[in-house]
Amino acid sequence: MADTATTSKVTPQSLCDNHSLEITAKEYEKLIDAAPVIRPGTHISVTFLPGEDFDMRVKTAAKVKELGFLPCPHFSARRLASEAELENYLARLRDEVAFDHAFVIAGDPPQPMGPYEDAMAIISSGILAKYGVKYIGISGYPEGHPDIPTPKLWQAMRDKVAYLKDNGYDFEIMTQFAFDYEAMLTWVEQVRNEGIDAPIRLGVPGPTSVKRLLSFAARCGVGASASVMKKYGFSITQLLTTAGPDKLVTNLADGLDPARHGTVRLHFYPFGALRATGEWIENFCGK
Repeated sequence: MADTATTSKVTPQSLCDNHSLEITAKEYEKLIDAAPVIRPGTHISVTFLPGEDFDMRVKTAAKVKELGFLPCPHFSARRLASEAELENYLARLRDEVAFDHAFVIAGDPPQPMGPYEDAMAIISSGILAKYGVKYIGISGYPEGHPDIPTPKLWQAMRDKVAYLKDNGYDFEIMTQFAFDYEAMLTWVEQVRNEGIDAPIRLGVPGPTSVKRLLSFAARCGVGASASVMKKYGFSITQLLTTAGPDKLVTNLADGLDPARHGTVRLHFYPFGALRATGEWIENFCGK
């Protein structure tokens, strides 16, 4: 399947090409179970969340690599207690995983637990390159962020992009999941109007119950109004049913114009249903 930057017509199938998945560090067993239905070489992000420890994160990232996928460990700046903690984690990933991709975010704590205020503090420190990181993912928020003003989000992106370009990194933008395809397409155009031509991975939810999906949306500040839910393909009367991103992916594919939007891929948030997400991708998007 052709990349969305080089084909004249984007289809749901081509949009699914080179997709990525996100798993928590606790989902080691679920990863093993889902591996047969995940495409070889798939980019798999491993989160940096509370309730996980470094052993768990390293073990899961190593299993991602062992199973034939591309591990992309997350680094949550505000959750790191010290520079030594960051370097120890990086050294273990280098030695036990042989990774070169990383995704760096500020993280949720209102106050940093250590010396890193935000993603830029880690990116600009030079520590990632020291441990072999060559490709860096940065965050994007098509529907905004519940705690950060939109102008600040855009300035943070400009600063990170400028640093990454000046220092010779390959990079991409990976977004929080969203429901509103029109907001997502508009946001991608805004990124391109900023002169940023890096690949963008648009976050979409994997198949899960509508109730669970709305719970995650509320926690993440993602829009979940009646009109947005209708665009996504479900209503409040379907709370006990399961919803997949069929309509969202189709609408995104229909609306994408490679000449305006550049390289756009999908990043799936399985919300614990990793195997079901892998099966949905194969059933809906085809091989």
